[in-house]
Amino acid sequence: MMDITRWDPLRDITNLRDEIDRLFDSFFGRTPAMVERETMWYPAINLEETEDKFIVKAELPGMSKEDIKVQVTEDGILISGERKFEKEEKGKTYHRVEMAYGKFQRAIAFPAPVEPDKAKASYKDGILVIEVPKSEKAKPKEIEIEIK
Repeated sequence: MMDITRWDPLRDITNLRDEIDRLFDSFFGRTPAMVERETMWYPAINLEETEDKFIVKAELPGMSKEDIKVQVTEDGILISGERKFEKEEKGKTYHRVEMAYGKFQRAIAFPAPVEPDKAKASYKDGILVIEVPKSEKAKPKEIEIEIK
C-alpha cells in the first residue's frame, strides 16, 4: 500500500536550488565549508507578562554578549546581533552545516507601556533574559467603592 504525501511546491523549488548549488560547487571545486553560509536568521523569543513586568527570553546559543545588542523603548524592544561562521581550518572537513549564521534582528512590541530606563538583561547558557518593568500607567489600579 502506498502512503499519500501532501504536495508542497516550495519543497521542489528548494530541492532544485540545492541541486544547482551542488552542481556549481562541484564544478568550481568548492566544498560546503567554503561556501558562504551566512544568511539572515531569527532567534526564538518568548514574551512573558507578570503583574509588574515583561520578561523577554531569546535563544542565542554560541554567542558572546559582545555580539548582542538590546534597545528598549516605551513601546517595545529590539534585539540584534551577529553569529559568525567559524573560519575554515586545515584538517577540518564539514559533512553537514545546518546551524544558522549571520546577522539577526528581532523587534517585539510590548502590549502596555514600560519603563525602559529600569530594564535589566542577563545572559547565561545561550539564553538572553530581559526584564522590563511596566509603567505605573499600565499597572491595574484598585479603587475604593463608596457606599451611599
